[in-house]
Amino acid sequence: MTTTMSFLRRTQPLRRVAFSPSLAQRVSRSHPNVRRFTTEPPPPPPPPPKSNTALYAGIGAAAVGGLALYFFTDFGKEADTAAKSAVQTTKSATGFVPGKEDYQKVYNRIAEIIDDAGDYDDGSYGPVVLRLAWHSSGTYDKDTKTGGSNYATMRFEPESNHGANAGLNVARNLMEKVKAEFPWISYGDLWTLAGVCAIQEMAGPKIPWRPGRIDGFAAQATPDGRLPDAKLGADHLRTIFYRMGFNDREIVALSGAHALGRCHRDRSGFDGPWTFSPTTVTNDFYKLLLEEKWIWRKWDGPKQLQDKTTQSLMMLPTDYVLTQDKSFKKWTKAYADDQELWFKDFSDVVSRLFELGVPTQQFVTSEPWIMKNVDEQKK
Repeated sequence: MTTTMSFLRRTQPLRRVAFSPSLAQRVSRSHPNVRRFTTEPPPPPPPPPKSNTALYAGIGAAAVGGLALYFFTDFGKEADTAAKSAVQTTKSATGFVPGKEDYQKVYNRIAEIIDDAGDYDDGSYGPVVLRLAWHSSGTYDKDTKTGGSNYATMRFEPESNHGANAGLNVARNLMEKVKAEFPWISYGDLWTLAGVCAIQEMAGPKIPWRPGRIDGFAAQATPDGRLPDAKLGADHLRTIFYRMGFNDREIVALSGAHALGRCHRDRSGFDGPWTFSPTTVTNDFYKLLLEEKWIWRKWDGPKQLQDKTTQSLMMLPTDYVLTQDKSFKKWTKAYADDQELWFKDFSDVVSRLFELGVPTQQFVTSEPWIMKNVDEQKK
């Protein structure tokens, strides 16, 4: 994974709108002697397509129309609203309003892709997909109200090429397959829903989630340096996470996602998994930090630790500091001792992480949803 995932690892309903006749048509029908407009009003739109494929394609075309407006007008600040309005207008015209069941279908498709990893890493795309969700959300700055998951700006350079995002083209390309099947979903909603799916399908806790993010433009991409640098220490972690609005307890809770996945030499420069079960969400990350003897690895790569017993696991400097800083260590021990406590805190903080940067009024539901995992749907 990259150095910041070094910070997470390998790691509705809308309303159906019936067509309403124009004022001119209503007047001409009720008062036939009234002079009509010189130019006849346009005919009613065709009935909604029966095929969801055609309907989704229309919605995708509307989004493209929103992009065209951005590039061919001087009103860049209004582009997001225009794009959103174009999509919503098409949804209304076709009579399609995605509800929870539609997003569940997207979730299910993501789950299929995560499980179809073949020889990739440890046989699952879950950790890298989770890392995409985290890195696209963790750029938020609470003071400037920029960054976060709302605009999915990692689609654009230079943000896509930031060092912290190395290797995430794998996850983005996987999600393009889902986007092609469900073009009505925004990238921000797709990526964060994928993160929810990854956690839940890898035996983790339920993550409350709701849709409402809209797609932005390259001008809204965030500067480099907003994600954690695994080579640094406690002060750096606090700078990064306090900027998002999180406290020490929440920093430690989020760090537990390092139970998943592994680092890659050709991405972050670091190498190896954090735990012996890198495709299962457990509190092993905390247990190993406290129970194993960690020594500095002697190699030609960046500074990282390895377990003395097997020399097959690794920890990053930003991980090890969780046992050295007094405030961090308190929560590291608490989560090592009680997985249910960590699951509870992790669920809460990840849900809020995935909503960073999204105005409350954009969400299509006031209360987040709980999506069913694949096994629950079989019952």
